[in-house]
Amino acid sequence: MPKLTDDNLVKGKLPTGSYGYSHTSLDELGATEYTLVTIVQDVSGSVSTYKTEMEKAIQEVVQSCVHSPRADNLMLRLVAFDDKLMEIHGFKLLENCNLTDYDNCLAIGGSTALYDASENAIMATSAYAKQLVDSDFDANAIVFVITDGEDNTSTMQRKHVKEALQKAMKEEVLESIVTVLIGVGTKDYPGLSDILDEFKNEAGLTQYVEIGNANAKTLAKLAEFVSKSISSQSQSLGTGSPSSQSGLADLLDL
Repeated sequence: MPKLTDDNLVKGKLPTGSYGYSHTSLDELGATEYTLVTIVQDVSGSVSTYKTEMEKAIQEVVQSCVHSPRADNLMLRLVAFDDKLMEIHGFKLLENCNLTDYDNCLAIGGSTALYDASENAIMATSAYAKQLVDSDFDANAIVFVITDGEDNTSTMQRKHVKEALQKAMKEEVLESIVTVLIGVGTKDYPGLSDILDEFKNEAGLTQYVEIGNANAKTLAKLAEFVSKSISSQSQSLGTGSPSSQSGLADLLDL
């Protein structure tokens, strides 16, 4: 798997877990406010059947964000996970995200450390937001966790994801944070929808949405959903409230 993290990104440590994160130096930031976007992509073995389509969906999200009126106010982090967590790149300005970098960016692995990846995504977002706020930037965030299976190998538990989210909100370093759990190919696994919805509820995530079949058409819809959600959350920055995700999930009604 290629690592797209630039050498000039700053390394950050987290108080929990065994994996940190990286981010753009504050000295390189020209705007006064940022929406921190994290895409957490399951790359366990079952994803192999639609790997190329998923990479294309990620490219479509990046392309949409680059052409957004709020492009200068967006930073993107891309994380992959199987039984291990792999940061493909840390929080980067959109102008530094090249579409061709995402060709063959996902390497398919083994089992599913869903909780570990979710906890890291929230903790990294909160940690970087604190740096931004301490330096007089405003920030909000949206996190997408995309999976086609239930957790079977994490060291963390659902309660740790909930604790990370509660900590992020309690510290008030983010004006708002939206967390979206996305189930992909759920029709192939009876009972998976209920398991993921239960995880969403127990962890206190904002929303659970799903696409029953993983194919080029549905993953294009997924890219559209993610792009519109990012735009909505970025536009809400300064209002004091998270974006409304109602109606956006209809895009995935396939």
